[in-house]
This record gives sequence, structure tokens and C-alpha cells, in this order.
Amino acid sequence: MAQRYVRVQSQGGQLHYGLLQPDQSVQVLDAPPWLTGQLTDLQLAADSYSILAPCAPSKIVAVGRNYGEHAAEMGGDVPQEPLLFIKPSTTIVAAGSAVLIPASSHRVDYEGELALVMGDRCVDCSLEAAQSKIWGYTIANDVTARDLQRQDGQWTRAKSFDTFCPLGPWIVRELSPGARLQTFLNNAKNPVQSAALSEMVFSPEFLVAYISQIMTLLPGDVILTGTPAGTGPLQEGDQVRVEIEGIGSLSNEVQIRPAMALPQTATAEASAER
Repeated sequence: MAQRYVRVQSQGGQLHYGLLQPDQSVQVLDAPPWLTGQLTDLQLAADSYSILAPCAPSKIVAVGRNYGEHAAEMGGDVPQEPLLFIKPSTTIVAAGSAVLIPASSHRVDYEGELALVMGDRCVDCSLEAAQSKIWGYTIANDVTARDLQRQDGQWTRAKSFDTFCPLGPWIVRELSPGARLQTFLNNAKNPVQSAALSEMVFSPEFLVAYISQIMTLLPGDVILTGTPAGTGPLQEGDQVRVEIEGIGSLSNEVQIRPAMALPQTATAEASAER
């Protein structure tokens, strides 16, 4: 089994990076592993910590329509260049945490994806050097308010709600390009999404090189590599599970976010005063 790098919180509230052991204990590192963290003598028992998302990136760079069949189901062509957008780091939640559907959306979709974790500062990176800049791989769910995405014409609001990026549960260093990504709803036998990672239009190393020509990627940053065909809506009470061969599975329950009154716009305030 591949080594599994985790980020956890102890019962005392301390945050640690570490290696997950077969007995579910965690051998603690003295720094994030991509910053040359070394193993310490501290070991956390299986019942003495909570698992967190495996990294805390400065940014999440995501790629749209990177599988041909998904581009078709969204009513568009495969882009000639990677279609990029940003998800804020505040969207991240851990495996086992709730995905919250906001009151402002009536159609929230799952999007299972492979996530890359950067291991080095990367700017103007060549394609040949890009693979060495990827420190490891984990699983993501690029949750999307589909109705707001279509309504707004750009994707910021639809992709940015808190809890809209489940990530984890751990990072592995190596992954087969032919590994299969599958998404399951409510423990059904058949997946709603299923594709080999090799079906990506733009490969992970191409994405790293391309993005680095636009913005500096920092150690611990995350790149979401796109979702296969089969995206669909989530309902309250659903359990959504994304699996990638060679990594594991990422599971989250869906809940409704408590409604909050939206601030009035200047136009609405003026109307109310009349």
C-alpha cells in the first residue's frame, strides 16, 4: 500500500502532518511533507485525532471541461486551452464533513476530480519539469451550484460557497495514469461517474506548466484537474463518495445550509424608501 500523508488535529487542538499507519495511528512529521518534513517520535493513537483536509493551500486552481464527454454534456466543445477558474481555500472541507446546500441555489451538483498537490514554487515551468513539481495526489469534489453558474455567466459564485471543495482524505506520492475515477451516490452499486484519468484532455503535467505561465504556484497549492461525464444533482441527506484507484475514497454527507437574509442592493433599498 502506498504511503498516505495526512493532516490531523489532536484532541488538544494541535495541527499535525503525518504518515497514516496500518493501525490508523499517525506518525507525526515536524513540517508539511512537501517542505521536507521529517518523522518525529510522536505517534497519535487512532482515537486521539480528527482527520482534516490533507493540505491548506493558498489557492485552488480548477480546470473546466477537461474530459471530452463532460464538455459535451455541458453543451460545449472541448476548449483549445485549459479553461481555468479559482475556488477559494475556504471552500475546503475534510472527508466526513458535510457539504452544505445554500438557500440561494436549487441545483447543486457533485463533480468528482483528481487533485494535484504542489511540492515546490512553480513559475514559468517547462512541460519537462512540471511532473517534478507535483508532490502528490488526492481526491476532490468540485461541488457546483449549477443554476447559479448558468445564471451568472461566470463561475465565481457557483463554485465558491463554503464546503464546496471536499478534499482528501490523504495524499499519495505516486499514481497510475490509467487509474479510474468513480463517483457513487448513496452507496449504490453502480457509479454515476466513471472514467480513466488518462481520458483527460490536458494531462496533469501540462496543466502545471500552463498554469505556471499565468500565476505562481506555491508549495501546498491544489490543482483540480476536471470532472468526467455524469455530473448530477445532490439532495439533502445524500452520501456522495468519490473513489480513485491507488488513492482511496472521499465521502461526504449533504445537508441544507441555514438560510440567511441577503443584504439589500442599493436599488432595493431605494425602492423600500419610496
